[in-house]
Amino acid sequence: MKIIDPYFEVLHMADKDEILNLLEKAARTCYKSEDKIAQGSAEQLLKRLMKTGHESVIEHISITVRLICDRGITHEIVRHRLCSFSQESTRYANYSKDKFGSEISVIRPFFFKTGSEKYKLWEKSMQASEDAYLNLLKNGAKAQEARSVLPNSLKADIVITANIREWRHILKLRCSKASHPQIRQSMLPILDHFNKKLPVLFDSIYDKYAEDIKQFQDLSCHDKSR
Repeated sequence: MKIIDPYFEVLHMADKDEILNLLEKAARTCYKSEDKIAQGSAEQLLKRLMKTGHESVIEHISITVRLICDRGITHEIVRHRLCSFSQESTRYANYSKDKFGSEISVIRPFFFKTGSEKYKLWEKSMQASEDAYLNLLKNGAKAQEARSVLPNSLKADIVITANIREWRHILKLRCSKASHPQIRQSMLPILDHFNKKLPVLFDSIYDKYAEDIKQFQDLSCHDKSR
């Protein structure tokens, strides 16, 4: 059994200038003010639109992220609308095969201190799940049948594509203190990454959670983006 921490990778995100130029052209189409396009005008315009809540224009750009998290978190993520999802299938992934190391991978629950009684109970449960899963396969069960004993902590890859307006909506909800700790562990660093690339579109959300991002720094989802 392998215990890992969550991480993410941005698979597709256009560069800042390309994004801002396209969004400015789309926005100025509404007002027929294309003649006002100049150096720095895109950021000024988009800042006003974000402040007044006119966000439909930012639906013209999408961002794709691969997130590696636990399976319980993917169940929450796929509830969002206006997204496309491609998720690792436990029907077809047979974790007894060599390419998986003949073991399952699970996401470390950071809220249980390593070595504590709670952590030991969790680790024991994960080991029991792996043992049951592998034994079912040895006894002739198909992967889609043996998966019934796999835990919520099972590592899962999910690719998420959403437009920027929907990403803002997701981040507003999933960075909140009311969200599950492990979805915050993943979403706060994604917000941090997006804000570094496109502050004009994400700084209002980032400012609200800047202190939380700092607090989660040591525990946060690792960014593998290039």
